[in-house]
Amino acid sequence: KFLTSISQGSLTKQLKELENDGLINRTVYAEVPPKVVYSLTNKGKALMPIIDMMEAYGREYGDI
Repeated sequence: KFLTSISQGSLTKQLKELENDGLINRTVYAEVPPKVVYSLTNKGKALMPIIDMMEAYGREYGDI
């Protein structure tokens, strides 16, 4: 919801790549309208400490 400037096509492509890499799970619910839920796999969760460090670095040195 916070990615307002990304196109639907770009978002779909990125989500498919993350799913193919085994970082996220995609669950589709047979509802009207269709509902899709994404979640992190264990492999994706293992990246969280690295992402947190990158965020901390960006906050400290983001003005470079």
